[in-house]
Amino acid sequence: MAKQGSMFLRFRQFDAYAKTLDDFRVKTTAGAAVTVISALIIIYLVLSELVAYRTPIWDPELVVDKGRKEKMNIQFNVTFPKMPCHMLSIDIMDDSGEHITGYTHDVYKVRLDPMGVKIDTEKAKKLGDNTKGAELALQKQGENECGSCFGAKPLREDGCCNSCDDIRQAYAGMGWGMGDMDRFEQCVRENWREKIDTQANEGCNLHGQLQVNKVRGNFHIAPGKSFQHANMHLHNLQSYVQGASDGHRYDMSHEIHHLKFGPDPTTSFQITNVAATAAVTNALAGTRKMTNKAYTVYQYFLKIVSTQLQPLSGNSIYTNQYSVTQSERTLADQGGGLPGVFFIMDISPMLIIYREDRRSFASFLTGVCAIVGGIFTVAGLFDRVVYRAERALKKKRDLGKTL
Repeated sequence: MAKQGSMFLRFRQFDAYAKTLDDFRVKTTAGAAVTVISALIIIYLVLSELVAYRTPIWDPELVVDKGRKEKMNIQFNVTFPKMPCHMLSIDIMDDSGEHITGYTHDVYKVRLDPMGVKIDTEKAKKLGDNTKGAELALQKQGENECGSCFGAKPLREDGCCNSCDDIRQAYAGMGWGMGDMDRFEQCVRENWREKIDTQANEGCNLHGQLQVNKVRGNFHIAPGKSFQHANMHLHNLQSYVQGASDGHRYDMSHEIHHLKFGPDPTTSFQITNVAATAAVTNALAGTRKMTNKAYTVYQYFLKIVSTQLQPLSGNSIYTNQYSVTQSERTLADQGGGLPGVFFIMDISPMLIIYREDRRSFASFLTGVCAIVGGIFTVAGLFDRVVYRAERALKKKRDLGKTL
């Protein structure tokens, strides 16, 4: 037993934290205050360290984009407070040679009253028509009747123009303007003039999605029916320039609610601390442009960068970030360009990969120990300084050297 006791006595020599006797410990009010404040600081910093440990981080990597031949999805929502729906069309053009006029697939238009309240929602190919004119036009007066196209080449397979819209498309294909619609019996039968006058003071909300080639190009929203003539892209602006019969004038004032290229990563999984958030993938959100001039063109030059998000769990998400440069200019009246809203896309050849990662538990423990040890040491030094200052002040008072 004596040998075992001597072994413990020798082992005690390794104690780096030698304790002083309670009789030699002096407890002060200042020391208690320093202890409480230090404990509060330690608790706050440890909780911050815990939050940082539980929050994932995203490490970016830049590589060459190998998926340039893929299609790109564009989600958009734009409101035109001073343009009726039937006057707006969406066209897509790119450097691959693809040219789509009057894009209607997965595009919707919502008629808005002058106060911006929703009136009606229709698929794009029925834009702004809440009358029964289209149904009446499709009902032939006789079984063998074939509506005239009035000199234009019909686009229907049966060679007929049985609705006012058929005539509009046929005339657009020829590069002709329709002029007075009252001279076309199909338009008269559909009350087309009445419909235009009724909707003259309305606005329009366009929303939906587009499928485009992942190459440089543009899509634009412009007034009038679009058509190709002699390898030129043209719009019939007659109704837009003349305005409504009541004197109401149109313009391309608009508000962009959102414009995104690819899926929204924030709806797929929780994203924090990453550059590829709504602030970057939806950079034009909330953009508002107002004008009272009809011949105004708005151009948004978009630099699109492909982005891949690789979370710790789940599948990778492919989306796109973009930066934007804006341009606005007024065209010469009735010439010098096309009024409208143009989105000019430039695709970057690079791909940004964000990989989700978490701090290790060992790094968390290291941080906690550093916090506790550092605060304890600094607090101890501060307490010693205060204690010695108090002793020195008390000694001077005892000697009568202070007031």
